[in-house]
Amino acid sequence: MDGRPAPRAPRRRLPAVLSEERPRPRRIRERPGAWRLAVATVCFGAFMGQLDASVVTLTYRDLSAEFHASTAAVEWVSLAYLLTLVALLVPVGRLADAHGRKLFYLHGFALFTAASAGCGLAPSLPVLVGARVTQAAGAAMMQANSVALVTTSAPRGRLRAALGVQAAAQALGLALGPTIGGALVSAVGWRWVFAVNVPVGIVALVAGRYLLPRTRGRAPSGGFDPLGPVLLAASTTALLLGLSAASGLPFPGWSVAALLVTSAVAGRAFLARSRSRPRPLLDPALLRSRTVVAGLAGALCDYLVLFGPLVLVPAALTAEGASELVAGLVLTALPAGFALAATCAERVLPAGLSDRARCVLGALVCLAALAVTAVLPLTPFPLVPLLALLGLGLGVYTPANNATVMAALPTRSAGTGGGLINMARGLGTALGIALVTLTLHLAGGAGPRWAVVALLPFAGLALAAALGPAWKPAGRRG
Repeated sequence: MDGRPAPRAPRRRLPAVLSEERPRPRRIRERPGAWRLAVATVCFGAFMGQLDASVVTLTYRDLSAEFHASTAAVEWVSLAYLLTLVALLVPVGRLADAHGRKLFYLHGFALFTAASAGCGLAPSLPVLVGARVTQAAGAAMMQANSVALVTTSAPRGRLRAALGVQAAAQALGLALGPTIGGALVSAVGWRWVFAVNVPVGIVALVAGRYLLPRTRGRAPSGGFDPLGPVLLAASTTALLLGLSAASGLPFPGWSVAALLVTSAVAGRAFLARSRSRPRPLLDPALLRSRTVVAGLAGALCDYLVLFGPLVLVPAALTAEGASELVAGLVLTALPAGFALAATCAERVLPAGLSDRARCVLGALVCLAALAVTAVLPLTPFPLVPLLALLGLGLGVYTPANNATVMAALPTRSAGTGGGLINMARGLGTALGIALVTLTLHLAGGAGPRWAVVALLPFAGLALAAALGPAWKPAGRRG
């Protein structure tokens, strides 16, 4: 030995394709409509995420038969996905703000696509549930960044229209889910419900590589508090399990209260830790804005009112002797109205109408549609126009509400903001399903009517959120 220290082994770096965002080709980047191509690419993920959410329940019967499992066990195929998705949205958004939203979005789509193939090939129910957890992790990487990518790609004056197109893609996936899922399950089996994601995912990956812009305005890249994600996951998981238990999941009765208390305690601990740590998972300053808090509350109520009827309408119509096909066709009016308003509101409504005014208008339309539904017969003839009207209201409300939240946040926190919006949507989805299911269970024959009445206060809360603190359209902050 010559006394000199041994040379350090060179650090291994990940391949550039895994660690660096590649720029778009110049001929695409310099096109006047390049932002439209980016929005269209994000719509792949928006469409597939909602399609996957609405299609899996159609596989329950086949899964029970193939794996000799109870319905309660099969429900974990959906529940595990939702729990994982909601728990990861904010942490993934925070990481993407620091390391690149395009990078995380593309990696998320790759993971989602690979896990979809794993779901289609699963030899047992536990393997399928595990693949669904992996699929949800990929979906979180996409969803936490989809709103952020649209926000940072679209010109300021076209932000609301761009978010409307993204919301319409989600509604289209929601609308086509039952039709596509039913056709696939009937024709080729449940495995193709998952396998169909694979070719779409490959196309989306190629499109994203060439059409999505690189991240500008990144957040500091220092590590955040490792206990923050644990507390947030504990709070959201306990809340979702509590809601599921209240709506009929086979848990002991005392567990509902225990889960809700656990959620509240973990949530309070998460907020307290966020205020005391130098690099928290969620910067408390983001939630000091009353506009952001009101917008997130509006997003929760918005999706609660959207997903509640997805359980209510089939239950009401089939109880009166209608077929599942008729119920599905009637229900399509809701997401169809949503997609129509989300894409066409910019052409129909006055250009000078503010986001706040659009939220108020959309919430009023939702309130009117639900109030009339509560007193008319729940039969196909009145339900089709009323569901379409409800969808129109939600389609006006959602893009304007999302634009309000994203405009109130700094650009460097766009991924975190997108994660917060999607977490609020996920909680609203779970609460809407749980609320309607519980009402149907408790109210007996009058359940459908009371379920509509139960949705009314949340449409009122969405209106109250829109009538809250005024948003000054000063544009996104740096």
